[in-house]
Amino acid sequence: MTLLDGNLWLSLSGGRAGAPTKPAEGGYPPYNIELLPEDERGPEALRITLAVAGFARDELDVTVEDGELLICGVKREEGRKDYLHHGIAARHFKRTFALASGVEVRKAELHDGLLAIELERPHREKRVLKVGIKPAG
Repeated sequence: MTLLDGNLWLSLSGGRAGAPTKPAEGGYPPYNIELLPEDERGPEALRITLAVAGFARDELDVTVEDGELLICGVKREEGRKDYLHHGIAARHFKRTFALASGVEVRKAELHDGLLAIELERPHREKRVLKVGIKPAG
């Protein structure tokens, strides 16, 4: 798990605690994780930015299931091309982050080949529950 600014946000291993994990396909696609300070737009947030150059919006999928953030990219088949040099990676990928309790996805945006996903932990009302004490017997 990753402790950022004193708060638990997510696991970079891509799996549940205690579960065996396989590293993502050689680190593809590369990504950054940035802590965003609290401001008038909302509480403190986390931004995960993945370099997904060459992927269209409809070739990317961002889902949250059972406390895991799953980002998948499936490249559509294009007609056969005769490359003289083929250095731009555009293969299928799946990257998973286990979210800490209470962390939610705020938004996901694709701009200039970068997929930015913002996570937040909304302020919750503090609840105090008074428990009545019964006499013994």
